[in-house]
Amino acid sequence: MDKLEVFGARKLKGSVHISGSKNAALPILAATILSNKKIILDNFPNLKDTKTMIKLLESIGSVIKYSKKKNSITIQNKNKIKAFASYNLVKTMRAGILVLGPMLARYGRAKVSTPGGCSIGIRPIDIHLKALAKLGINYKIVDGYVYAYSKKKLKGTKIKFPKISVGATENLIIASSMAEGTTILSNCAIEPEIKDLVNFVNCIGGKIKWIGKRTIKIIGVKSFNEAKYKIMPDRIEAGTYLIAAAVTEGNLKILGIDPKIIKTEIDILRKLGMKIKLENQQINIQGTNDIKNINL
Repeated sequence: MDKLEVFGARKLKGSVHISGSKNAALPILAATILSNKKIILDNFPNLKDTKTMIKLLESIGSVIKYSKKKNSITIQNKNKIKAFASYNLVKTMRAGILVLGPMLARYGRAKVSTPGGCSIGIRPIDIHLKALAKLGINYKIVDGYVYAYSKKKLKGTKIKFPKISVGATENLIIASSMAEGTTILSNCAIEPEIKDLVNFVNCIGGKIKWIGKRTIKIIGVKSFNEAKYKIMPDRIEAGTYLIAAAVTEGNLKILGIDPKIIKTEIDILRKLGMKIKLENQQINIQGTNDIKNINL
């Protein structure tokens, strides 16, 4: 898609239910590799990237069923999978690199294409690889593929990320959850989607706890349970609707969203003059043409 044309202006009014978060669903899908039990994910966002991740999981041996009526997917992994993520799937989606951690944790080996999928330029994965090496893996990159293996089971240790990285934090949370002993991750990214990943891994039997603002303690477990989990709502989608209602002088009910995860955006819109009421899993916004000047 080269451009999007919007014709108006019309006041945005009524109600809208927020979809599940893509940025939470992708690492959670990768984390399902850890388990050979049935996992059901509710509030699942049916988007291009999540469809690609499903194809990637199916290519390594996962059996996945999508229910449009229930807006959920059921995932069943076999005891043995192909620890291989091809270039054709990973190139279109940066989150494909997140299968590296769970493959290494469960099978001790992986061949994963280096990722693409980002129009803002190349973002290297050296932070992922150097952190995984501290858990005991060896790796090399040949012809665009990461070849990684561990001679023994991954071992927990202390890891401080040299800079904050969402993807590296997610990969190490997943990998460490099956490593022997205790892992302490510090200087972690703390986006709500990462906290949703932690909640999911704990839901299937992980032992993960936040012990500081950017520090996580992970006690490795040997196996994971069957579980049903609801993916968090998409805060980017919710924020987009909030702003759309504000600029069109609309009157909108935004449903299925915890206001706490977009508190900053709500506070700014209130300073701009918008009337916003918060309820349990609901935001009511009324726009105005009297927009105030603020320092942001």
